[in-house]
Amino acid sequence: MWRHVASNALTFLVVLTFLLGGVILWGQNTYNAEGPLQEQICLRVESGASMQEISRRLEAEEAVTSAAIFRIGADYTNKDTELKAGSWLLPAAASMAEITDLITRGGASTCGTEIVYRIGVARIEVQVRELDTATGRYEEKLAFDPTSEEAPPEGYETVRAQSDTRYRMVLTEGATSWQAVEGLKAVDALTGEVQEVPAEGSLAPGSYELRAGADRAGLIERMQEKQNLILAAVWESRADDLPIDSPEEALILASIIEKETGVPEERRKVASVFANRLEEGMRLQTDPTVIYGVTEGKGPLGRGLLQSELRRATPWNTYVIQGLPPTPIANPGRASIEAAVNPAKTDYIFFVARTLNPRDGHAFAETLAGHNANVAKFRELEAQRDREAE
Repeated sequence: MWRHVASNALTFLVVLTFLLGGVILWGQNTYNAEGPLQEQICLRVESGASMQEISRRLEAEEAVTSAAIFRIGADYTNKDTELKAGSWLLPAAASMAEITDLITRGGASTCGTEIVYRIGVARIEVQVRELDTATGRYEEKLAFDPTSEEAPPEGYETVRAQSDTRYRMVLTEGATSWQAVEGLKAVDALTGEVQEVPAEGSLAPGSYELRAGADRAGLIERMQEKQNLILAAVWESRADDLPIDSPEEALILASIIEKETGVPEERRKVASVFANRLEEGMRLQTDPTVIYGVTEGKGPLGRGLLQSELRRATPWNTYVIQGLPPTPIANPGRASIEAAVNPAKTDYIFFVARTLNPRDGHAFAETLAGHNANVAKFRELEAQRDREAE
């Protein structure tokens, strides 16, 4: 009898072990299987939130099939205590394992609200944007000039107070170092003083993720390091027989190209004009260098150049000096640096705006006669605009 009982007990344990193993295997498969989420969502994890709370919310959002399995899986992978505060973008059909990794990995939030401080050539702007999970694009919610005496719009301070708000600073190509410093002073997410304006051209334009409370001087160092790396890499890939002899001269020429055209397709063509002029010993005769001599980079001129300014001798006035000016006249982006060291092969030595819209680019010419004809067309457009304005 006892032998029979022992045999039945052993059989029961074997079956129970088999069933338990099956349950574990099913749980593992469920944890790693494609999830039920139909569209990507933004999950906000508040500071101090628990995995139990988040698992219930995920189940309610139909991002996971079982809050219990999600918690068990997080515990089994030793991630149950690694929850990170922030806003995390969960893609459609994400598995429980993938979601666990996303919300415990840390780093900058991948969705939600961001504040962008945009330092441009003409103005500084603060934008509050929020990710639209349906389109995957950030939509602007409000924008304002931080240098204005008016108080920020309602809602801005609320966004600033949220722990998962992302911060980003964008330096526009062609902005000067003085403009960059003035813009950074208006970035209220940063701290610290900037002791002096960095060398012109030494800052890499682009987008920079910020941490609230980060040091302004530290951000400038990041921008300088990036520009140094770009310049070094681009200089290594330069064309042969350039009329410039150093990376520093490439940066100067790139800054002029940057200020002369905002049309990406014609950067190398503009570069060819300056390369040809340098080869032939002609003065560059480019208005942006004259403007820099007048303003020294401290904001836009805000008006047309005077004839007296075109004749005024400054270190940057390329109507007066021979060759390149002594320093860059702005902070050029990588594309302009690449154009400076790899200009197009042309015989052009002149160019003028094609229309009154800068986006339409320039008309190029190989001869003075051709250039004068292009200038005459442009002057007629100006005259027509003035007649229509009367």
